[in-house]
Amino acid sequence: MAAVSIRDVHKTFGTNEVIRGISMEVADGEFVVMVGPSGCGKSTLLRMVAGLESISAGEISIAGRVVNLVEPKDRDIAMVFQNYALYPHKSVYENMAYGLKIRGLPKEEIATLVQRAAETLELTPLLGRSPRELSGGQRQRVAMGRAIVRQPAVFLFDEPLSNLDAKLRVQMRAELQSLHQRQPTTTLYVTHDQVEAMTLAHRMLVMNQGRAEQIGAPLEVYTRPATTFVAGFIGSPPMNLIAGRISADGTALTTAEGASVRLPRTLAALAGRELLLGVRPEQLESCEDSAALLRPLIDFVELLGSDAQAYGHLGHDKRGVRLAARLYAASSLRAPAVLPLRFEAQHMHLFDPASGQRIELPASA
Repeated sequence: MAAVSIRDVHKTFGTNEVIRGISMEVADGEFVVMVGPSGCGKSTLLRMVAGLESISAGEISIAGRVVNLVEPKDRDIAMVFQNYALYPHKSVYENMAYGLKIRGLPKEEIATLVQRAAETLELTPLLGRSPRELSGGQRQRVAMGRAIVRQPAVFLFDEPLSNLDAKLRVQMRAELQSLHQRQPTTTLYVTHDQVEAMTLAHRMLVMNQGRAEQIGAPLEVYTRPATTFVAGFIGSPPMNLIAGRISADGTALTTAEGASVRLPRTLAALAGRELLLGVRPEQLESCEDSAALLRPLIDFVELLGSDAQAYGHLGHDKRGVRLAARLYAASSLRAPAVLPLRFEAQHMHLFDPASGQRIELPASA
């Protein structure tokens, strides 16, 4: 196992800079997930760690050794790709053993390593089959097994679950968690799926347009998003962001469309300031009209069994401030309807509308 250090790394294709000065320290045995929308540069960064892409500027080290100019085969890493990349004419055993055979290991040692990995991933009954005889989840486990047998210092995963159906993704996430508990190898994992990031990561690197928007533990990123991008990307539905001006007495926020949101605590120190107020849909609660802080008009409702997601708007113009609320025991809710809602002060987030950066709530009113 080994720590990975990424220091002020840049990547440029011609005049297009796709990685813009990312720095991160990954501890020995840590599971770090790089998450972000398509095109944000997360796979490019992973490929730079693997040595499959050159580094335009900056430095990457593995186990204390700078690897900028080191060939991929000499970096002591193993990579699992999105498309499995199995040899179709070889059996599961041969696929898992091939890399060890190329390295010149004795047959007995290869057999031991393959059997051990197969037992870990519950592949033992499948060792004689060809890839075409396997399901998608089984093929992905074979790809993981091929990486595990090498006993690398670092695992690199590039969206390994994106080709699987929803049920298999849940199953494979559990298997990945279990595998890392048994074999805590340093892991860098790329995904665009925030659920994978939240459930698998020790820490997350949230990327946007080649930059690191926030690095932190999943719960920290969820409860204290550093920017409006993170607030809108992490969470489903995404965080509600309501633009407006704090009233002179600090008790309300008024939008440009004239809608008003009462605040659960007075923000006298921010009176008169333009802000973005953030509230997650699951932290909005239906209430009596007298206790309401905001009253959106609900346009449509998605009933999901255990809960319902209500979508609406504040004010009279549907093109104005959109709002989502995730409500429990709300099967009787129908649209259109005005829905009185409240939220607690600790669930209120403030952002600067110009920079998108988080504003810390004043210590006192």
